[in-house]
Amino acid sequence: MIRPTNHLIRNNPDMSALEQIALIVGMMSVTFGVRYSVLALSGRMRFSKRVEQALRFVPVAVLTALCTPILFKPEGTWLLSFDNSHLVAGVVAIVIAAVTRHLLLTITLGMALFLVLHLGLI
Repeated sequence: MIRPTNHLIRNNPDMSALEQIALIVGMMSVTFGVRYSVLALSGRMRFSKRVEQALRFVPVAVLTALCTPILFKPEGTWLLSFDNSHLVAGVVAIVIAAVTRHLLLTITLGMALFLVLHLGLI
């Protein structure tokens, strides 16, 4: 039986509590193992300048990959209009960040604008 992707594991009648715990511990172990192995080896390995320069872009790429779907598809479908409070506040936050280079100001004003737009106060 094919289940929708948003199906929560705790609502799965085919899995016992022990199987669910085993699944969670397994996922945790794999995630920890992958991340820890990289961190443990990072002090022993020397990367070339080119690799180090490329690795500087990883946080930006990850943040972009996380934020882009939220900005353009907040309800799961494309919403490219001024009615999309996520997109409007996100674009304004990007402009604030580019102009001021002040992280706290960007977060504060971006979130304030999002709340105002999302709650329909404007």
